[in-house]
Amino acid sequence: MALAVVLNTSVNVHGQMLEFAERTWEGYYLLRTDPVAPPCDPNQDIEQALERKLREQEEQADDEFDLLASEPLPPEVIRQSLVAAQEECRFRYRRYENAVERITPVVRVFRTIEQGIAELGDIRMKIAGVLFAVLVLLCAGTALTRRHHISLRPAITKLDFRVSAFAQLLAFGILFTSMTSFQGDVLSSGIKVNSGQKVLLWVWIIGFGSAALTCLYQMLKLPAEAEQGGNVANALLSVPLYAIMTIISGGYFLLAGHTSGLGIYINQMMEMAALMLNVALYVLIGMLLKRTDMAQKVFDALRPLNLRPEMLAVVAVALSAIPTAYTGGSGIFVIAVGSLVYLEVRRAGARRQLALAATAMSGSLGVVLRPCLLVVIVAALNNEVTTDQLFGWGVKVFMLTTALFAFYAFITSKKETAGNSSSGINLAAFLPALKPLIPYVLLIAGTLFAYALLLDAYLDEFSAPVILPVLLVVILAYERLTARVGGENSGRAPEKNGEESKPTVFSTLKSSTAESTVHIGALLLLMGTTMTIGGVIERAELMQMLPTEFGSVWMAMLVLITILVLIGMIMDPYGAVLLVSVTIAGIAYKAGIDPIHFWMVTLVAFELGYLSPPVALNHLLTRQVVGEEEIRLSKLEVEGESFWYRNEKILLPLVTMATALVIVAFGPLVYQLYQ
Repeated sequence: MALAVVLNTSVNVHGQMLEFAERTWEGYYLLRTDPVAPPCDPNQDIEQALERKLREQEEQADDEFDLLASEPLPPEVIRQSLVAAQEECRFRYRRYENAVERITPVVRVFRTIEQGIAELGDIRMKIAGVLFAVLVLLCAGTALTRRHHISLRPAITKLDFRVSAFAQLLAFGILFTSMTSFQGDVLSSGIKVNSGQKVLLWVWIIGFGSAALTCLYQMLKLPAEAEQGGNVANALLSVPLYAIMTIISGGYFLLAGHTSGLGIYINQMMEMAALMLNVALYVLIGMLLKRTDMAQKVFDALRPLNLRPEMLAVVAVALSAIPTAYTGGSGIFVIAVGSLVYLEVRRAGARRQLALAATAMSGSLGVVLRPCLLVVIVAALNNEVTTDQLFGWGVKVFMLTTALFAFYAFITSKKETAGNSSSGINLAAFLPALKPLIPYVLLIAGTLFAYALLLDAYLDEFSAPVILPVLLVVILAYERLTARVGGENSGRAPEKNGEESKPTVFSTLKSSTAESTVHIGALLLLMGTTMTIGGVIERAELMQMLPTEFGSVWMAMLVLITILVLIGMIMDPYGAVLLVSVTIAGIAYKAGIDPIHFWMVTLVAFELGYLSPPVALNHLLTRQVVGEEEIRLSKLEVEGESFWYRNEKILLPLVTMATALVIVAFGPLVYQLYQ
């Protein structure tokens, strides 16, 4: 990941170096390489050259069989041509000699560095695919060895662990077989395959084979904490989602006689390797954010407002949209800060079910805001829309979903919590609580200004994955420095100073990277295997079953949003975007749905699917960060309550996003109807 940051930053650095060089040494492009002397003679004798040209012209005229010979030129014309050529030669020599004189030792040192950085940019383009494949396999392998892949329930009993390991062994065996078959097809196709592509195929094969052997070992060597007993139903729920999707898609391709099918679709991820590497960087950003005190201090600043539990839940969800947009996806933010959101909403007096709903929703509203990576991928795959258009409408969708969440949270509030009076806003405590946030504002502004001044790079959807890790490292360094200075000034012994016990920046980076590795492996492998599900849908021509003509745009929208929600329920949004781009999008445009309107509907539908069973990934991640004990207590807390309160953690996000989807889908159509 550090290599990805360095390689991406090298492009900005190289651009600034070229601009600096051009200002310092005008015409620097002539100095980047040692000039070569012109092959002409600047001191040529014009009269001798003229006589030679005239003789050649006479010899050609004597050849009576040369039917294409041109008419002889007058001597004066030839002389003028020779004089002009000599002037051009002298100009080229003057430029050559000038360049030689200007290539000083300083220029040589500078151009060596500049060309080295330029080579980093070239390397970035050449190895993006291999780098991404290695990253996926290393991180997925780490998640595998730590048994951290995403499943509907954690493995607890020995049966759970054995069934999970067997399913993963089967999945990696299918992937290994398919990629081996794909390699054979590629090498025997007669198409020239470069060394990079060959290396990439071997990386996949070795990686999948090694993972299969690891799964075999895990079947035989169970963890010491595994409990006795268990049943098959629970064991099947403990199988990671990526394994289930791989077995389903792999089984389809094997039965269809298309053994290399999975390998083809997995390899297709390489076409978007640069964007997918950004997903990994966004996970790192989330883990770094988790280790800063920023989120805690934001909640500390809100505490003097004495907000009702429902209001704090709304504020937490709304504020979470900003870091969600900057961490690239809803699941990443839930992993990073979800536990803090849950604890703060609970501290305000909220029931557990409401706190769990707010935690799951905290990663959902920001996916339509700048600079979310999902929107960037949509724009990259569809020329009909731009990021500016989508982000512009995304702000309106964000405001709508926030308002709806507030509406449903308040109308379903319990009397005992609604009646929990607060002592009102405590301005005397609120203003001092804002003071700790001032250094963060200054650090963020200073870092962004430095990037703009030194590298001409501004924080947007393209530069965010590179700038934000550096920004968070700066914040971590500030926090560790102030903690150390505070400890020294307090006069307390280091072991008694809580702030002094914070790990160093290096230790924090190490732990962030280690945690990121696990989450990256789980997310990217899930993304890759959901793409194979998309391949099954595409190859089985299921989308061809959709009618090409609808009775009206209303019917088209109803059918499409149903399909989009179903896709979102079973697929990762990144993989789903690829599928929708090549299948459903064209149908929507043909039915008369505006491309921007369609993609805003798609994004909201995906988030609704992300919160919906049977997968409900945001809820799975929420359970992971708050712990199984809190989930158990949340169920005990609502025993004997109505259906809504027993399932509020699921129903509140679902009702909010479903209402938003209906409004986003049909609201513009109603508006157009009355225009």
